[in-house]
Amino acid sequence: MTIERRLKPQINVDLTPLIDVVFQLVIFFMISSTFKTAPGIELRLPDSGTATAITITELSVIAVSDLEVYVNKTKTTAAGAEAVIASEIEGRTAGEVEAVLEAGAAAPYQLVVTLLDALKKNGVNAVGLSTRPAGAAKDAP
Repeated sequence: MTIERRLKPQINVDLTPLIDVVFQLVIFFMISSTFKTAPGIELRLPDSGTATAITITELSVIAVSDLEVYVNKTKTTAAGAEAVIASEIEGRTAGEVEAVLEAGAAAPYQLVVTLLDALKKNGVNAVGLSTRPAGAAKDAP
C-alpha cells in the first residue's frame, strides 16, 4: 500500500529581480542612445527689430526658391502654390484661415509677392511674415 504525501513542495519563480534588470536596461538604452532627427529645410530668416512670438497657425507657407515652396509640408512650386493652398483650406469660409509666410533672407521679393497673391486669391487675409529677432546670431538658421 502506498501512502501519498499531502504536503507537496511549492515551486515559485520570483520575477522581481528580472523585472528590475529589464527596467535598468531600458533606462540605460534610453539615456545612451541618440535619435537621428529628420532633415529639415535650412532657411535663414531676415532680421526684424519688432519680431514677436506667434502661436501655431492653420496654414504655413515656406518659400525656399521658385521651385521649392512648402504649404503645410506639401512640396510645390511658386506657380502651383495657389492650387495647393486652395486644397488645404477647402471647406473653410473666407477670412477664417490665418497663415504664416516664411521666406529666406535671400528669397526674391517677387516670390514673396507671388505667394501673398496666392494666399489673397484664396481668401486668406490674415498673413504673418516670419522673421528672427534682430539680436539673433548671424550664423544660426
